[in-house]
Formats: sequence, C-alpha cells, structure tokens
Amino acid sequence: MTTESPVVKRFKPYQLSIAFGVGIGVFTMISGIIPQLTGWENTSLIHREVFGGIPTALRVAFYTIIPMMLIWGSLRFADRIRNWERGAPDKRKTTAKNAKRRLADYRSGVYMRTLLRDSAAGLMHSMIYFGFLVLLGVTTVLEVDHQMPEQLKFLHGDVYRGYALVGDVAGVVFTGGVVWAIIRRYVQRPYRIRIKTKPEHALILGVLLAIGVTGFGAEMFRIAQGQAAGVNLDHEKWSVVGYPLAQLVNGNSAGMLQTWHQGWWVAHVLTFVVFLAILPITMLRHMFTSPLNMYLKDRERPKGAMKAMPNLTETSLESFGVHVVEEFTWKQLLDLDACTMCGRCTSVCPAHATGKPLDPREIILKSGEVMAATAAHAPGGKVSAPLSADAEIKIGANLLFERITAEEIWSCTSCKACDEICPVNIEILDKILDMRRYLSLMESNFPAQLGNAYRAMENQGNPWGMSQTDRGEWAKDLDVEILDPGAPFTSEYLYWVGCAGSFDDKNKKVTQSMAKLLKRAGIDVAILGPSEMCTGDSARRSGNEYLFQMLAMPNVEMLNGMGVKKIITQCPHCFNTLKNEYPQLGGNYEVIHHSQLLEDLIESGKLDVTNATLEERITYHDSCYLGRHNDVYIAPRKVVGSIKGIEIVEMPRNGTNGMCCGAGGARMWMEEDIGTKVNDERAREAIATGATRVATACPFCYIMLDDGVKGAGKDESQIKVGDIAIHLLDAIENGERQVANQFAPLSAANIASSSQSFS
Repeated sequence: MTTESPVVKRFKPYQLSIAFGVGIGVFTMISGIIPQLTGWENTSLIHREVFGGIPTALRVAFYTIIPMMLIWGSLRFADRIRNWERGAPDKRKTTAKNAKRRLADYRSGVYMRTLLRDSAAGLMHSMIYFGFLVLLGVTTVLEVDHQMPEQLKFLHGDVYRGYALVGDVAGVVFTGGVVWAIIRRYVQRPYRIRIKTKPEHALILGVLLAIGVTGFGAEMFRIAQGQAAGVNLDHEKWSVVGYPLAQLVNGNSAGMLQTWHQGWWVAHVLTFVVFLAILPITMLRHMFTSPLNMYLKDRERPKGAMKAMPNLTETSLESFGVHVVEEFTWKQLLDLDACTMCGRCTSVCPAHATGKPLDPREIILKSGEVMAATAAHAPGGKVSAPLSADAEIKIGANLLFERITAEEIWSCTSCKACDEICPVNIEILDKILDMRRYLSLMESNFPAQLGNAYRAMENQGNPWGMSQTDRGEWAKDLDVEILDPGAPFTSEYLYWVGCAGSFDDKNKKVTQSMAKLLKRAGIDVAILGPSEMCTGDSARRSGNEYLFQMLAMPNVEMLNGMGVKKIITQCPHCFNTLKNEYPQLGGNYEVIHHSQLLEDLIESGKLDVTNATLEERITYHDSCYLGRHNDVYIAPRKVVGSIKGIEIVEMPRNGTNGMCCGAGGARMWMEEDIGTKVNDERAREAIATGATRVATACPFCYIMLDDGVKGAGKDESQIKVGDIAIHLLDAIENGERQVANQFAPLSAANIASSSQSFS
C-alpha cells in the first residue's frame, strides 16, 4: 500500500498582490474605526489633532474610499503580475549565497547610483523619490500615533516639533523635484525625453505637483484657522513653510479659514485618490516594479554570458529563441513593466546614435505593448501598455515581430551599453539576442554577409575563411611551441590566439608582439595552431546556437582531453566565451586576458619596463566585451600607464560609458550601409583628443579604429592605432635603443665633430 505525499499549495505571486492590497485596505479601514471606539486623545498642548476641523462625513468618506482604491490597485497589479507569469522559468530565487548581493543591488538601485551618473537628472529624481518616501512616512507616523493609548502617544513636545520640520522640508524637496521635472520635460526638453513625452506624463506630474501644493495649502489654513480661534500655535513655527504661509491669511475669520482648510484638505485627499487610481495603470507603476527588478538583478550565469541552450542535436524542442511573449522568461516580462521610459539606453546606443533602426527603449516598449495587449486573463483581455501608445497601433496576437522588425534586431552591436546605463537593471541585450536566435535558427532571416561568415566557420573553422593549416604561420620565425591536439599539456599557459590573431594581418602583429613580451617575461606558453578553432562568439551573438555548439563542443573536448587549466587570450570575445560560456558545455578554465597578464607581469617585475619610453600622446579605447561584459577597465590602462614619457588622454566616452567600435554582436561580418559607420564616429572622437597613438585591447577594435582613422585621412605617421601589446613592445624596444645609444662608443665622425666644436 502506498501513500501519496500531500500536495503543498503555494500562493501564486498575483494572489499575494491581492492579499497584500486587501490587507492594507482593511487595515486602513480599521485604523479609522478604532480611534472612534477608544476615544484616545493626545492631551499635550504641543501636538497635532488628527482630522482637526474635518467633518465626520468627510472622515468616513476618507476611510471608505482610500481602502477601496488600495484594493482596486492591488487587483490591477495582480493583472500585471499574471502577465509576468506567462513567461518561461527563470532561476531568481533568493538564497543564502546570493542574498547579500541582492540587497546590494537593491540599495544601489534605490540610492540611484546609476541615475546619478547624470547628476542633474539623478538629483531631480532623488528629490521626488526620497521626498515622497519621507512624506509617506510622516503620514504613517501620524496615523500610528493616532491609534495609540494616551500614555503611549509620542507625537508631542519636541518630537512633534522635529516631526513638523521634517515634514515641511520633505514637502519642499518633493515639490521642488516635481517642478524641476516639469521644467526638464516641457522647457529644456532633452532629445531622449522629448521624443517619448506623452499625455500621461503631464497627468502624472500634475498629480504629484497637486499633492505637494495642496498639502501645503491644507497646512497653511489649518494653522491660520487655529490661530484665529485663539489657540497658541507657536510650536507650529517648526512648520517652516506652513507657518509663514499662514501669516499671509491671518486676518480672516476663523469660520472662513476653516472652510478654506476643509477645501484644501479635500483637494489634497482627492489628488491622492487620483494618484492611487493611476498608479497601477500608468508608468507610475515603476515605483513598485523597478525596486523589485533591482532586487532580482543577480542571476546564476556570469554578466557576459548568454542563456544556455540544450544540445541542439539531441533536444526535443521544436522552437528556439523568442518570437512570442510566452518565450521570454518571467523576469524578462517583469523588465517590461519595470521600465521608467527614461531613454538612457537610447542615449548611449551606438546604433541609434549613428542612424540605425535600433532604439533599445523601443524594444522594451514594443515588447511591453504586445504583452499588455494579449493579457487574456485581465478585464477586456488587456492591461495598459507600459507607456500609452498611439491609437492606430493595433496588436492582434502575441507575436513580438508584429511590432519589432528584423532590421532593429540586426542593428545591435551587443555592446551592453543599454544594460549598463539602465537605472533599474533591465536586461535589454538578452531580449535582442533571444530574438536573434529565433530569426537565425527558425527563419534563416539574417543579413546575407553573415551567411558567408557562417559558411566559413562551418567549413574552415574560422570566419575569415582561411585554411586551418595557416593558423600557426605567424609564429614561424618565433620560438613558440605548437601542440599536437592529442598531446598532454605541460606548459603553464595555453595561448589562445584566436581567429583574428591568426589570420588578420594587423592582428598577427599583436600576436607576435605578445609572444615576444611573454618570452621576455619568461612565461611558458604553447599554442594549438591548426587544432584551434573559432570559439563561436560571432555565431552565438548572431543567434546561430547550432553553429556555436558545433564549434565549441570539439574545442571543450580537446581542451579537457589535453588537461588545459590556464588560458591566455588577446581577444575579449574569446576571453568572454571561454571564461563565461564554455562552462555551460563542461569547459572550466582559468582564463586571463592579455591586458590582465601584462599588468601582473609589470607589477611583479617579471616584465622589465624600467626603460620603456615613448614621447607621445596616447588614448585608450575600451573594448565592450572586456569592459562592460567583464568589468575589466583598469588593467589595460595600467599597462599603457607603465610607459614613461607618454601623455594619456581619455576620450569623452570612456570606461562604462565607452563607445563601441561597431564590430560586436557579429557586426564585424555585416555591411554597415545605414547612417554613419560606428567606427568612423569613434575614430573621429579619438582623433579629436590630439593623440598620436590609439591603444586597443581587442582585435576587432584594432581593425575598426584603424580603418576609421585611415578613413578620416590620417596615416600611421600621424596616428598609430595598435593593441596595447604593440605599444608596450615599441616602448620597451625604444627605451633599449636609447640606452644603447647613450653608452655606445663615439664614432670617428663624432670625435672629429666634437674636436671642431672645441677648437
């Protein structure tokens, strides 16, 4: 006889929303009833009478309408949460291992650290956000004190004076922030805000402003009415706004002032009711969804890794990638409702900046519109869109490509600038790459030039279409060990050269320079030569997971079979794939980028740069896959900074704000025929610094910037573009020549010249 274990029924997230709303609503209603039954009053002369001068009918209306609105709002939020539940699973549970990181991500978000990169906008939002939270706290404290027995009431005396001061200061900060927001949106009108300003923004800002103004109005007439009635309200001087305003109307009768007080109080309550009404159905919802999204930022896979997929030769899945709402994960759908529509992603997108069809914010907006319009569970079969859409836009199905074009998706360089700048941690790039997977694997809808790269990777093992037998040709005059694929690995490091470093003429110089630097430092390395195949980065970033696995799995099998533990790369794309994505296939290695290794060798003294000298001006270009995908910003700068005599100058866009070269996301293999070329735009920025050298740490960046600089009419004698390894080796060899010349014996000509000068 067997007994079945009982099925534990858990609340679904949308049910928790309803329960929370009902709970808060009932609590609010009860909090209005209890004081009427207990009759507990604050007997101190220095306090505020709750609902002083407000008729009973209005109090009853307050404790009836507000709970109803809270419950209604929870139902509308539940509709939105059920939309997220349409998505596929995503492991975002809070565990003992990630709890600390989650809290750190949450604090970073709510403290607006990303927003404050734009100091003006960040300060403005902080004023509104923190001002509102303090005002909410002030109201809550007043209500808590209202429920207390006489002996436990605390809001009197000096506590009340401080309370009044905090409330008025918070009101000034909040109202000032709202006024600033109105000026910014309707007077200054920055591009990213101007292009998406909708009527709902005016409604939201108008309601927020009304909350602040009516709050001060009610306070002003409350104090004035009390003074007119002969009550000593000197303690209200701590209401640093309300008290001075009250003196402006002090000459009126107590009856008139009471009427005005009631009018302003009713207006204040009504604006709050409108606030509760629009909270779940306009972009104001981000007050709840954005902090939740910030908290859920931490995930199991590394920052630079794409989502893993099953072995495509064995899986029973019939569709790959994303083309309908339900194929996104629930977290990706939460993203759509967490968006604040601020447009920071748009402002940093290199594709958008150079006239391409892509606008990252539009990807979120359009996906959100499809999700909202197909919410069959909600009243009317839909919920409000993330941002009010034009009336002529009709959505008949849950198909994302009904609103999003393939041209938008293929314009992306996968630079991750949109993700990095987003103040609420929305994962925009993941959505684009997931949609690429569908276009590539299910529809074969990709640019024709990409097809050439696919065939080259499939047939020759590299996107250049070169013979694998030529992979080690760069090393023919250098003392570099080339391993047989089955040989046991005995060197300290495997030097993963990469396709560009093996086949591209520019980047062969990088590989040779790096090999010479490693030899100088006494680092034992070996290369695979013809046995090394493309890591598959370009295939995966362009959505061709099948080709990625076809390249990656044999690489992992070979590396594991040889016993490789440590790998050096000079390509950030190889670095990211080997370090962050090969573990998905069973390949776990200690991967170091050449900039990190050179930094370590210089700091440890293994690589002698004592005499490394270049009397030049140099600027460094951040690689997206080294920087934003893997947070390596300092190492390449330290390598360049170890050279004596140079003047280092940063381009305006650098570090986390650096601009892409235009080659990432497999764009290296696609023609750029719309708008300005991204690499030309970046090259102009480099030229404008007045630098005579441009340093890179990525083979794609090297190619793109060198082409851009030459396209701008600058030859190598004017601006030399090169990898940090090239510049470092140049500096070391230049220093050695200077030392050699300094101690070289004088020639006969020099002696004769010296004799003449002294005669």
